[in-house]
Amino acid sequence: MLGCWRSCLPWRRARHSLPSAKQPGPIQRTCSSPCNAIAGQQACSELENKVVSVPLARRNLLANTPRLIRSVSGIAFAVLLMIVELGFRDGFLESMVMNLRALDGDIMLISSAKYQVDRISPFSRRQLYEARAVPGVASASPLYIERLRPIWKNPQDQRLYRITAYGLDPDHPVFLFPDLAAKHEALRQPDTVMFDRRARSFLGEANAGTETELARRHITVVGTFELGPNFFSDGNVIMSDRNFFKFFGARGAVKDADLPDIEIGAVKVLPHFKVADVKASLRAALPPNVAVLTKAELVDEEKAYNAKVSPVGPIFTIGTIIGLAVGMMISYQILFSELSDQRSQYATLKAMGYRNSYLVKVVLQQAVFYALIGYVPAWILGFLALRGIGQLVLLPVGISFSLTVMSLAMTVVMCTVSALIAVRRVISADPAELF
Repeated sequence: MLGCWRSCLPWRRARHSLPSAKQPGPIQRTCSSPCNAIAGQQACSELENKVVSVPLARRNLLANTPRLIRSVSGIAFAVLLMIVELGFRDGFLESMVMNLRALDGDIMLISSAKYQVDRISPFSRRQLYEARAVPGVASASPLYIERLRPIWKNPQDQRLYRITAYGLDPDHPVFLFPDLAAKHEALRQPDTVMFDRRARSFLGEANAGTETELARRHITVVGTFELGPNFFSDGNVIMSDRNFFKFFGARGAVKDADLPDIEIGAVKVLPHFKVADVKASLRAALPPNVAVLTKAELVDEEKAYNAKVSPVGPIFTIGTIIGLAVGMMISYQILFSELSDQRSQYATLKAMGYRNSYLVKVVLQQAVFYALIGYVPAWILGFLALRGIGQLVLLPVGISFSLTVMSLAMTVVMCTVSALIAVRRVISADPAELF
């Protein structure tokens, strides 16, 4: 190898004979040995490795500060659109399951025909009694829901609004609200309700002792609890099952002695039993018209339905996709403009022997830097915007950890794909353009 290297040196050729006057021009350094090609590739690789250590992509970003600010602002705007759309989507889905998360039970019984909790589809209360006889069941409590007929009168301005009414047995409340346990005796009284203190402000202020109307009937508020509205309901009230039947009728009961149908049955499992085993026993004991789900499964199914089937969920998904498309166009225009301005620089690098793979790597690094720099202000603005909107509309709108990870991944993908499209400008750079 040493001999081969020596044979490539120019003075090895002129060792015995100097160039004559008839041989004009400098002595050309040529070598017919294959070691010449190998040495050239190694030298090129070593040179690329040395330059890789130089933050070329970062230097390209910092070379023009005004252009960097404009580029980051454009990318941050697109990222902000995606974060807001994802925040609205998560807030909508979470608002639709807040009542389910507040249920006090390990297993939930619903009608097999119920594809959404908001839809009225009850099942017989006799089947709830059958569930109580299953080994491992500590209690099985009914919950009645009415969403269409409860018309609430604002105690202050007398305006009417539709809300959601929940009926339950005061001795076996199915919600985890601490205020509910303290007011179970007061709920036994005729024409009494508990009012949602997180309801929208236009429903008025109602505290213990407030008198108003619900479904055109006089009621007295005996206490408050905290649940909050969702996209389809502005507020909620809780009342005893007897008052519920009095105001809205006993659904499914033809005679007074008949048992009314229920919407949800909350089953609590004894401490020494596994929820999965009790669930399997309930499934075997109950007829097919009753669906047996854990609390987590019911929440997941409700969120999946609202995300994919309901009219609202897909709208936010489409908005997120549009935001991603807008961001890709913005980032593509930014990268294409910068690469066009730096075309001569990349042509110089190609003339020096750098391969296209190295140039593509530099462009991708530059795109990732843009994504990370633009994401920070977009996340801060999105956090402040969603927090303010959530407090204004009383919905659980905000930035969660999962939303942060998803939006960051979408931002990196957005800029990377745009860079792969714009990098053709670099690959097509011809060193001959320099001369």
